[in-house]
Amino acid sequence: MNTITPSEVKQRLAKGEKLRLLDVREDEEVAEIALPGIQHIPLGELPERYNEIEPAEEIIVICRSGNRSGKACEYLSAMGVTGLKNMVGGMLEWEKL
Repeated sequence: MNTITPSEVKQRLAKGEKLRLLDVREDEEVAEIALPGIQHIPLGELPERYNEIEPAEEIIVICRSGNRSGKACEYLSAMGVTGLKNMVGGMLEWEKL
């Protein structure tokens, strides 16, 4: 599984890169802290909604700690979605930056 760190994501966003970000946290978690322009599909809804994910060269998958996003990457990869990167450390690490 390909990974990316929160600091790498933050640096790329600061440079003005348009990143495809997929947040698999629950609604209440996203309400606490969300990144602008992010696509939100809770992990439990992926089986019904994965077709909403537009193909891209790179899709950065985000959750609270990196665990659920890792599971999402595995599931989406099995469904044929490519270009996935798990943001290790998740939003917990993001908030420390």
